[in-house]
Amino acid sequence: MRTPPHFDRGHTDDLMTFLASSPTPYHAVASAAERLEKAGFRQVSEADAWDGSLGGRYVLRGGAIIAWYVPKGAHPHTPFRIIGAHTDSPNLRVKPRPDSGAHGWRQVAVEIYGGPLMNSWLDRDLGIAGRLSLRDGTSRLVNVDRPLLRVPQLAIHLDRTVSSEGLKLDKQRHLQPVWGLGDDVRDGDLIAFLEEEAGIPAGEVTGWDLMTHSVEPPAYLGRDNELLAGPRMDNLLSVHAGTAALASVAGSGDELPHIPVLAAFDHEENGSQSDTGADGPLLGGVLERSVFSRGGSYEDRARAFAGTVCLSSDTGHAVHPNYAERHDPTHHPRADAGPILKVNVNNRYATDGSGRAVFAAACEKAGVPFQTFVSNNSMPCGTTIGPITAARHGIRTVDIGVAILSMHSVRELCGAKDPYLLANALAAFLGG
Repeated sequence: MRTPPHFDRGHTDDLMTFLASSPTPYHAVASAAERLEKAGFRQVSEADAWDGSLGGRYVLRGGAIIAWYVPKGAHPHTPFRIIGAHTDSPNLRVKPRPDSGAHGWRQVAVEIYGGPLMNSWLDRDLGIAGRLSLRDGTSRLVNVDRPLLRVPQLAIHLDRTVSSEGLKLDKQRHLQPVWGLGDDVRDGDLIAFLEEEAGIPAGEVTGWDLMTHSVEPPAYLGRDNELLAGPRMDNLLSVHAGTAALASVAGSGDELPHIPVLAAFDHEENGSQSDTGADGPLLGGVLERSVFSRGGSYEDRARAFAGTVCLSSDTGHAVHPNYAERHDPTHHPRADAGPILKVNVNNRYATDGSGRAVFAAACEKAGVPFQTFVSNNSMPCGTTIGPITAARHGIRTVDIGVAILSMHSVRELCGAKDPYLLANALAAFLGG
């Protein structure tokens, strides 16, 4: 193996900027698209005819982005190398009738999205962000990135058992944030406020997809700043690394044996079954149109898919120093020890032996160490877009990621070097 790449803090600094500017999936794909545009990619519309010319393209649909780069020497049957990730994170999302309140407090009605660590949302200064749909059929992003809402925790004097029996939260009653005082709760107050914030004329917003986020920015942590704390690392860390890797490979100008692809989906946290999720038609449609736009046939499509490999990159669990018994006794992934290869024989992850060899080769090429993650047999693991991608498209898929602590918390924790190591491994994989 080559010497590991010298740690470039600039990559982690840029990740922090990416996390802060991406409070929602819609903002995340806009941030990724901005970086790809600077690397020479251009957006194409699904409603237009596509040409098969060389260079970088990307498609935006809601909170998902598919980007690909057609290199010199590509044929219609050239296989793809795909980095798969997801843009969504567990959070509190605004209900269709958001204006509520009780006992002199004005509140915003929210619904639980995915599986958040609910206690981590208590007593946090929260902003609100998302997508506003307008009367003329267009949409506008909005981001109120300042203290606006708060979910206040009950004082210990009113719950004397909380320290001995643990905190018990009712999802409906205990997680509705406050954002003001008064008994005059009126339908339309929140949307009118957001119209003003976004500079939209009153009454023009007719639909919305809004969610809350902690306004505390990402930060280095620890005596030597060797840790990174921040929001939505699951899984914007992988989206950022994949974007950086694709831009790097495209910028090299090399004649590649594969067509590198970034596929960042929405709705992984609730099953991926949507038009922007990994279990939807988006990826397959984009890959097929790429083949056909270069003059390919269905036979070329089948040949391309047969040689395609996807790295499903999502965060995994670093060994927790306070709960080491919850981990498999022989698999203890550590922070800053390189990306993890995720394995589960019941196909909760898609990795098999041949996939391991592909990832090992990429890491060896990049000079990046890697680790293996397996769940404790008594604590079944979650799953990812990996098995979905493999089953839906017949594509060989490998599950990988970065080991973190506090997964699904408002604020997660990883080693400051690991995002950079992951991006190097992904670039080596795409350059294959």
